[in-house]
Amino acid sequence: MVTTTTYDAKGITVVVDGIYLTGFSESMVAVEKTENNYEVKVGAQGDTLRTKVNNPLGTITVTLLATSPQAAHLDKLAATGRLVSVTVINAGPPKETVTAAEAFVVKPANRSYGNEAEDREYEIQCMDMTFN
Repeated sequence: MVTTTTYDAKGITVVVDGIYLTGFSESMVAVEKTENNYEVKVGAQGDTLRTKVNNPLGTITVTLLATSPQAAHLDKLAATGRLVSVTVINAGPPKETVTAAEAFVVKPANRSYGNEAEDREYEIQCMDMTFN
């Protein structure tokens, strides 16, 4: 039997420093762990060794419209380097959550001005990223 599910971008929530982000562009948000959870090494005779990588770092990239009310706050966080909490929630299906208790905005978003308003992309470095 075929099962059909529906994705709805309105089910995505991003909270940075206790503030809900709004005014997302088309790509909205991307989450990426810095390293694999495990690395594998193969010896000369074919023996294998799997090593647990305990690196909790990750990156959350948020893409906002130039008119997003929260763009100024993210630029301010980038200027101060203050550590803040970040949460990304997908209300589902499937229900997913990514959290970081300590994260910082790497730099202010690039800005360009022309005949169209350009997106503002913010890279948030997470010191303790957790996937749920």
